[in-house]
Amino acid sequence: MDPNPVAVVEAAFRHYRSQNRDAALPLYADDFTFTSPQDDHIGKAPFFDRCFPTASRFRQQRLLTVTPASPELVLVYYEYELTTGERYRNMEAITVREGLIHDVQVFFGGKA
Repeated sequence: MDPNPVAVVEAAFRHYRSQNRDAALPLYADDFTFTSPQDDHIGKAPFFDRCFPTASRFRQQRLLTVTPASPELVLVYYEYELTTGERYRNMEAITVREGLIHDVQVFFGGKA
């Protein structure tokens, strides 16, 4: 795997959408934490049990912008359409160190 933080983040999104858990797991550090308005600093195991399997809610998801903000921080702005037809946009701040995702903070946006 390319240790470039942007490449790691893009791969993680691809594996999420395809629900390829085996390919995604090695991208996440053992001390990984995930925070969103619905989850407060949950670890790797709860993330993969609770959050990773949710891709079936989406009809589509498009990464609009994947931008390195610093050597370890990648900002992702994306739009998704639910199976209900509703569209939303969110942002994520993702920390990648030495080719591994250590932290994800999700900021929910409104309807697109």
